[in-house]
Amino acid sequence: MSESVTASADVVVLDLEGTTSAAGFILGDLYDYARPRLEGVLRRAAHDEGVARARREAIAETGLPDDAADAQVADALRALMATDVKSTPLKTLQGIIWAEGFAAGEISSHFFDDVPPRLTGWHAAGVRLVVYSSGSVASQKPWFRHAPQGDLSSLVEDWFDTVNAGPKKETGSYERIAAHLAVAPERVLFLTDHPDEVAAARAAGWQVIALDRPGEPWEGAQVAAPAVTSFAQIDVRP
Repeated sequence: MSESVTASADVVVLDLEGTTSAAGFILGDLYDYARPRLEGVLRRAAHDEGVARARREAIAETGLPDDAADAQVADALRALMATDVKSTPLKTLQGIIWAEGFAAGEISSHFFDDVPPRLTGWHAAGVRLVVYSSGSVASQKPWFRHAPQGDLSSLVEDWFDTVNAGPKKETGSYERIAAHLAVAPERVLFLTDHPDEVAAARAAGWQVIALDRPGEPWEGAQVAAPAVTSFAQIDVRP
């Protein structure tokens, strides 16, 4: 593992879970908050097309009958949560729940202490910052807005999830993001902890630095990219 890594890039794309933020916080506090509220959100399907679409997708994904009750759908979604399945309809519904929880002051987000200073510095230097997470855009924005270190959302130029970009393990998703941002692939730096995401981004021509944070799910994983334990070890220059 390198002591520090320097990269020249116009855009830094940020993964969240295990990279900027502790996976245990998301899988613990936030999942615990969402579980009992899933059925209540599903009841909105009659007058909320976004919820209705997520409900239909969840039914199809979990093999439930079309006339499944909200309680059945909620139970199926909780089963996906129990194994941390990266389900798009689940992420959509979680995003709605979390956004409302953030707005109500009932939950807050988490960022490693080394992250905000680096994001602030890179933004000030003219580096564009973008988020790409399996969590929905609806949850990403309040996650940054309600950081314990202050509102970080103004630092982020754009937001991507598995709906508007595609699955994080597929190379095409990274190609779509670069095209949307109108940036050459080799001028994009992706920060992630997941080996499969490292491989997909590199196949799209992106630069990648892997986060190997102590205690996180992918600690010690073998990746085909430079690895660091902290954002403090990353120097990005436009």
